[in-house]
Amino acid sequence: MDERSLSEVWTNVLGTQPDPPRWLVLTAAVMALVAVVPHALWRISRNVVTIAHEGGHAAAAVLSGRRLTGIRLHSDTSGVTVSKGKPYGPGMVATGVAGYITPSLLGLLGASLLTAGHITALLWLAVVGLGALLVMIRNVYGVASVLVTGGAVFVVSWFGTPSVQAGFAYAFTWFLLVGGARPVVELQRLRRRGQAPHSDADQLARLTGLHPLLWVALFAFVALTCLLLGARWLLT
Repeated sequence: MDERSLSEVWTNVLGTQPDPPRWLVLTAAVMALVAVVPHALWRISRNVVTIAHEGGHAAAAVLSGRRLTGIRLHSDTSGVTVSKGKPYGPGMVATGVAGYITPSLLGLLGASLLTAGHITALLWLAVVGLGALLVMIRNVYGVASVLVTGGAVFVVSWFGTPSVQAGFAYAFTWFLLVGGARPVVELQRLRRRGQAPHSDADQLARLTGLHPLLWVALFAFVALTCLLLGARWLLT
């Protein structure tokens, strides 16, 4: 990493890049669907959604004044974020809500940045965010998951050509938008079978007295809204 390279990267982060051709944007969307729809691939790619999910819990906990103590990511794509503070109240509710909506919100943020031409900035924001999250990971699998994800984004952002960076950024954004919706469907399927008594929706129901289905509906509304808005922005 010489001085010239760092200077060029910084210039690209602060500047804008030209819009990629439409075929690349559509190809990126298809790649995202391929990563989300087939169950075999989803079992792997879902780890990225879990990172965003637990990152959302962590960010909400910190912003609401709770003390974050650690995050664990597991090979079955589940995760746990532990924070200390009152076991009730707005901070606890905000922390519970944040998990399922964060991947979709990040996808919408990505779509807004790409629409504005900030392709490189999007990639480096992802690297910084994953680096901050890594500090709070408390198990080996979790560290490996974040390192692999962050490493892939870093390699593309540092070594990739403009076309490669654009393709990766658009595919990553499409993936968050589409992948943010599937866990909500899976959540309600598990709940209907009685297999998720301690889900975020059920914990929020115990905290607020509102029916768990209302929280699932909120998660679904956010995911669908982000998907529709994000798709509109990316395809405009």
